[in-house]
Amino acid sequence: MVSGQENYHPTRNSNTYVRVILPLAIPKPYTYYVPEELVEEVQFGVRVEVQFGRSKYYTALVMEVLTDSHGHQLKSISAVLDREPLITSIQIQLWQWMADYYCCTLGEIMQAALPANLKLTSETILTLSPDFDEDFSDLDDKAYMIAEALNIQNEITINDVQKILDQKTVYPIIKALLDRRIIYLKEELKAKYQPKEVSCLRFQEPYLSEPDTLTAAFDLTSRSERQTQALMAYIQLYKKQEFVRRQDVYKLVNVDSSVLKAMQKKGIFEFYDRQVSRLGNYEEETVEAKELSAQQSRALEQLEVQFDTKQVVLLHGVTGSGKTRVYIEMMKKVISNGGQVLYLLPEIALTTQIISRLQKIFGQDVAVYHSRLNNQERVELWQSVLQGKPIMLGARSALFMPFLKLDLIIVDEEHDPSFKQNDPAPRYQGRDAAIFLATLHQAKILLGTATPSIETFYNAKKGKYGFVEMSERFGGIQLPEIIVADAKAELQQRKLQAHFTTTLIDELKAAIGRGEQAILFQNRRGFAPYYQCQVCAWHSECIHCDVSLTYHKLHHNLKCHYCGYQTKIPIACPECGSKELTIRGFGTEKIEDDIQVYLPDAKVGRMDLDTSRSKHSFAKIINDFEEGRLDILVGTQMVTKGLDFENVGVVGVLSADQLLQFPDFRAGERAFQLMTQVSGRSGRKHKRGKVVIQAFNPQHPVIANVVRNDFMSLYLREIQERQAFQYPPYFRLIHLTLKHKKPNVLNDGARLFVMLIKEKLGERVLGPAVPYISRVRGYFLLTVLVKLEKDMKLIRFAKAVILDAIQKVKAKEGLSGVRINIDVDPN
Repeated sequence: MVSGQENYHPTRNSNTYVRVILPLAIPKPYTYYVPEELVEEVQFGVRVEVQFGRSKYYTALVMEVLTDSHGHQLKSISAVLDREPLITSIQIQLWQWMADYYCCTLGEIMQAALPANLKLTSETILTLSPDFDEDFSDLDDKAYMIAEALNIQNEITINDVQKILDQKTVYPIIKALLDRRIIYLKEELKAKYQPKEVSCLRFQEPYLSEPDTLTAAFDLTSRSERQTQALMAYIQLYKKQEFVRRQDVYKLVNVDSSVLKAMQKKGIFEFYDRQVSRLGNYEEETVEAKELSAQQSRALEQLEVQFDTKQVVLLHGVTGSGKTRVYIEMMKKVISNGGQVLYLLPEIALTTQIISRLQKIFGQDVAVYHSRLNNQERVELWQSVLQGKPIMLGARSALFMPFLKLDLIIVDEEHDPSFKQNDPAPRYQGRDAAIFLATLHQAKILLGTATPSIETFYNAKKGKYGFVEMSERFGGIQLPEIIVADAKAELQQRKLQAHFTTTLIDELKAAIGRGEQAILFQNRRGFAPYYQCQVCAWHSECIHCDVSLTYHKLHHNLKCHYCGYQTKIPIACPECGSKELTIRGFGTEKIEDDIQVYLPDAKVGRMDLDTSRSKHSFAKIINDFEEGRLDILVGTQMVTKGLDFENVGVVGVLSADQLLQFPDFRAGERAFQLMTQVSGRSGRKHKRGKVVIQAFNPQHPVIANVVRNDFMSLYLREIQERQAFQYPPYFRLIHLTLKHKKPNVLNDGARLFVMLIKEKLGERVLGPAVPYISRVRGYFLLTVLVKLEKDMKLIRFAKAVILDAIQKVKAKEGLSGVRINIDVDPN
């Protein structure tokens, strides 16, 4: 127990104390005294305002109410901010497990778990809501003074509020203003979520208002059977639906856009874009889920059997097998029994399509939680889960929500590296934390994927997890035909066209000629990876990081993808003065540019971090591709993540070698997953698709595994190598990164740190080593890897040794600035 002792309360009228978690990276909870007038309001899980240090105030969370101070003189809490608990006892158990397992603090967990509006600090910046009409008449005096100050100064901190009101306890007043939306936190005033637009059509006049005149419209289409079919299809759809999408007509009678455009010119139809809700309250009618296929019914029966004896079950289903439909059936059963469901996806990229699919079936029972919601939306979702919202869909941070009756967790695409939080702490693996959360709730957890992680499949094979397989695509559609294009041979024969083999170009032309769409995958954004002098071989490097700057054509500049540093294109080489400068390599931006040279009539879009930084931009790209406004979508690994486009005929993997040559023990596994997942975007609804994999080494065994969809051969090869070289699942890893701006100080700190942990852990400690990228954001880096046998006592001992060594390094004169980050179970 740590106690706050400065400015302690001089008199004691109660025997009540609270242990609280502060949103700071401090080792343990602090204990505060509760004044008599606040005793009745204090309980587990509420927030209190506390002073920490000499002048800073924070919102802290009560984790325990005590009746003994153990003789310490303690500071008092200033206010209680909630009438009901914000968190549950199970959440605290999850936080404590995560802090212990991932070697971080409860404050860091709290910082990651709670929405910003629930953890105010003295430095929090407030601003007046743009919707506030400056009518201060119904505000009390103190609220009026804050609103008036914001009206004059635009933004103020909570420290400023304390000075304006001449009092220390201001959080209850600020909370009331936030709840009424009179003020906002500065960072949440971002662009609000934009509605989705779909391409629709409707009758022109007079057909719109005078249906009796439709005979004339049929006369206009009498010489074209396809136009007549389209007209009849529209009438059929119009009777059932509030509005008719162009895509609906295309599907119903198998016509293309040229037919509808011809009817537009004849004055029958007009085109327009309609806004439809993607998030928020679902106001349309719900529909029944489609009938289960025989394979889906078998999978459900097998899952029921497996869950009788196993808490965790792996559902291994090929891409397009209909796993989501199985999830839906399980969710229906849980919520009909009054339970809650957590549906985890690796990142927001997957939520765009799955939201509408689940809402059509479950309506307002579905809530969506992810990092791009503003603070107010996050608080509202938090409260809705506390009130029993049946289904929570979200990325890894959704597992922090306050579930009351969690009965089922679904981890979709369980293999995806995005489930791992890398920086800042807590550096947790969302899938593994979800398994522990399920244990706390005594819930079932389903791990679904077409390409399981080696560790998960190993656990299933060993009987630790249950296992169910779906080996066929829904509707009997075959898996795509995979063609490996030999880029090296084409280069030698001078057939390679920019970055495209003739095989890929021919397949793209044929697909677009058939009215189909295509996806091109390149796992590198920007126009070109580096800018080089042809005379002296100088190349552009970041001034803060040990990496090349990437050329971005859109902004005509060079940019670092690690720290964000940007600079102009040099006119001449800074080393030799030569003006013979050229770009090397290719990213998604260059592919988007070059493909239009070979397919000038194709409409090309790009989906990577540069084009999809906001919810709206990402949703627009997906929507444009769904609606047929784009023919070719170029993208990074975002395009591999479970998206379902029914008209994709061809998928191209531009550089398979780049995936396979990454210096990591998981490179083969990840390359197989990415290529298999992106291949699965092809030919999902109506017919078999094609995949073209370009490679300079087409005989690579992983490529052969992808072509044959042979996960088992990949697994057996990987598992043998990992056992031989002491990697997961046979050993546990702890990866340590040491940082400092001065390399000599970093080296001294690393030598001391490694000496201290090697004394206790011996040859299990490897390093220090210079990483592949040795400087990021001005900090020089060294890494240490600890390999541990799967013995829980040893693993706990190793973590204690590491934490103790970190404290000793920081206590050493001259080394206090050395940062040491702990990453347990690194990606």
